[in-house]
Amino acid sequence: MTNSEGLPVGRPDGLAIRRKVKILATLGPASRDPEMIAKLIRAGADSFRVNMSHGDHATHAETIRNVRDAEKAFQRPIGILCDMQGPKLRVGTFKDGRAVLRHSGHFTLDRDPAPGDDLRVCLPHPELFGVLHKGQRLLIDDGKLRLRVITAGADEIHCAVEVGGVISDRKGLNVPDAVVPVPALTDKDRRDVAFAIEHGTDWIGLSFVQRPEDVAEARRLIGGHAALIAKIEKPAAIQRLAEIIELADGIMVARGDLGVELNPEEVPPLQKRIVEMTRRSGKPVIVATQMLESMIESPAPTRAEVSDVANAVYDGADAVMLSAETASGQWPEEAVTIMHRIAAQVEADPAYKRRIQLADVHPDSTTADALAQACATIADTVTLAGIIVFTGSGASARRVARERPAAPMLVLTPSNKTARRMALMWGALAVHTRDIGSFEEMIAKGKRMALRHGFGVAGAKLIALAGVPFGTPGATNLLHVVTLAGDELKRHKAE
Repeated sequence: MTNSEGLPVGRPDGLAIRRKVKILATLGPASRDPEMIAKLIRAGADSFRVNMSHGDHATHAETIRNVRDAEKAFQRPIGILCDMQGPKLRVGTFKDGRAVLRHSGHFTLDRDPAPGDDLRVCLPHPELFGVLHKGQRLLIDDGKLRLRVITAGADEIHCAVEVGGVISDRKGLNVPDAVVPVPALTDKDRRDVAFAIEHGTDWIGLSFVQRPEDVAEARRLIGGHAALIAKIEKPAAIQRLAEIIELADGIMVARGDLGVELNPEEVPPLQKRIVEMTRRSGKPVIVATQMLESMIESPAPTRAEVSDVANAVYDGADAVMLSAETASGQWPEEAVTIMHRIAAQVEADPAYKRRIQLADVHPDSTTADALAQACATIADTVTLAGIIVFTGSGASARRVARERPAAPMLVLTPSNKTARRMALMWGALAVHTRDIGSFEEMIAKGKRMALRHGFGVAGAKLIALAGVPFGTPGATNLLHVVTLAGDELKRHKAE
């Protein structure tokens, strides 16, 4: 069920729940047509992910056009994230297309291109032969087979088989205990980045991040045409997490790959640590992978999956992501609906507010940060219908969102690019509108937009946050509390 704006309705009295956490849904064969995209938006999707690992540019271009058409139809900014594939390490081929690795046996990875067998196979990545050492792990086929290095030379890596089984041609290889000397961007990724920029993508997801230098290289390539999400999926990235967060525009907790390279019990506390550190920076953090995985084939999630999504919301993540559930699953609309219902239920819990404010966030010594913190303090003291943020770049909105205020946030911006990026920002409802030129215009437009988007009734109090002189980036220095009068509400209804 939706309201007149196509937004999900979550209460029987018909009042729309303004969900603060955002939903990022992956588009694919099951969901990229216009009709299904519209259904996903009505179900609660705020942004869409295009996975560059699958499909061709022609298909992706059509998908992006369909999202932009839906954006016009729903008259609301919708973000698009193009997710890069990144380098893929794989073993070579086998004589019979497959082999069996014996438990507690031995297996060798070498540079001989001849087809492999039960004892050896080619490893077509010469850069690995110089970085592996005794005792390090090698994981094959998403960790189904596990090797440990006995000796590593210039041409051969001899391993003990700790977990054996069937291995087949070109299975993926993970190297969790070493920084692999390969760039995060392959030639394919560079072509895909150019495509994403050409088609107006809002966010670009960078895979295989190991070092801050990987993020810096991607930023140079993107050149400010899109915002950059650094995906944390390699253990090496954890060692320099603070630097990576500082260089990126946002962070994704890619738990699927982390779960392959780490012990499973290590992932939950690490997820909480990444979310908290990113929240402190004021940048969006997305929790991703296997959130409602059973819904690829089932119309209902497991209780464990519901708890998993709920915990990410309780931790204060900006967004939660659906992957194959919406891209190729049998129940894409139902998956978004369930995720919306879980998030709405959590946010209605009185304990939610206390939980999301547990992160110790200290504002920087700037006027803008002090005013953003003041917005949250006022919202805790006075009953507010909303916080109206006038911004060009989105920086003021990010500062306010970092404080996780009790009141919802209405972001008014003259930049369509900024409005779309806000579709991944906690608590922000962004509206693309003309810039303001005076204090009087700010107050009038703020009240008008608040009424139009359901942020208040007669007598309701609102905060307006802006910068003077208007239109000057980085000049946030004005906080004003306004009250909606009864005659303003009448005029709005008459309009």
